[in-house]
Amino acid sequence: MDVMPKWAEVVLVPLISLILAALISALVILAIGEDPIAATKLMVEGAVGSVRGWGYTLYYATNFIFTGLAVSVAFHARLFNIGGEGQAMLGGLGVAMMLLFVDWPHWSIGLMAATLGAAAFGAFWALIPAYLQAKRGSHIVITTIMFNFIASALLIYAINEFLKPVGQSDPASARFAASMDLPTLNSMLNAMGIKASKDDSVNVTFLISLVCAVGVWVLMWRTRLGYEIRAFGNSESAARYAGINPVKITIITMLISGGLAGLMATNTVMGESEKLILNSTEGAGFIGIAVALMGRSHPVGVVIAAILFGFLYQGGAELALWTSIPRELIVVIQALVILFTGALDNMVRMPLERIFLAAKLRKSAGPAE
Repeated sequence: MDVMPKWAEVVLVPLISLILAALISALVILAIGEDPIAATKLMVEGAVGSVRGWGYTLYYATNFIFTGLAVSVAFHARLFNIGGEGQAMLGGLGVAMMLLFVDWPHWSIGLMAATLGAAAFGAFWALIPAYLQAKRGSHIVITTIMFNFIASALLIYAINEFLKPVGQSDPASARFAASMDLPTLNSMLNAMGIKASKDDSVNVTFLISLVCAVGVWVLMWRTRLGYEIRAFGNSESAARYAGINPVKITIITMLISGGLAGLMATNTVMGESEKLILNSTEGAGFIGIAVALMGRSHPVGVVIAAILFGFLYQGGAELALWTSIPRELIVVIQALVILFTGALDNMVRMPLERIFLAAKLRKSAGPAE
């Protein structure tokens, strides 16, 4: 029987870890001669204190939801997919192929095609490491890391040889048709008669990321395949005994994981840059690992953690703009969050388990006679 209740596992442990990371971050800010309270206030105002701030926070969060879900699905099968960055790069190539070579009549149809292209290319880039793990015993961590670098080289080659317009020096594809511009959330609200301030940063792909989160929850906890994935992750030998094919589960899980990572490109490539550029992923594939860890590989936790990291990204940009605090400090804060929610998880968990165990023992003993 679990010592801690589920709510403490899902909410209390990450919350205390986050508070500890914030306290250490405040000491770091203080050490470089800045006021941590003023810095925190500026981050909050810049990230969630205005429509513009919320727009950018949710834009970053959209990327992290996709990559966080990708990592969490693999986690459930005890597969450590570190290739989200490369899978998202190839997803961007899939988006560009769909939108540059086919003239779609409306953005909604183009978005569906781009979604299919992004998911297919991302899944394909996860298929090869999955096969090598399942059939050849190659460790998934090593192969997915290697494939990140291969994806980067392949993207450079594809842009410069096939997608870059003749005479253009910028290493980017041609711009997509104007009809493929995705509507922002605020423009959709205005179209429905709900007055909203103008903001062009967060677009309809944020809603797609939420749909994917619901889909992952349904898959993992309401389908036979999800049960097989979790059973395989909990005990491969028991899963084999129950008739679950480890090769099949490994490949299917990585296909789903790679497809989710590839979907991030619908936001960055189609929604933001409106063309394929080299650095569209901006490290979101690696941030997805931290998001999955902090969210306990649960879709609800992933969404909340993604919004937190979106807050850090946007708030960090405000700090770098208006103070002498370097932008790299946000990387330090992110590292502290990862450290306390991942590597030092037991430092918080074990004292809490002792507290809850002592409370249970006192309750079971009853009042002293």
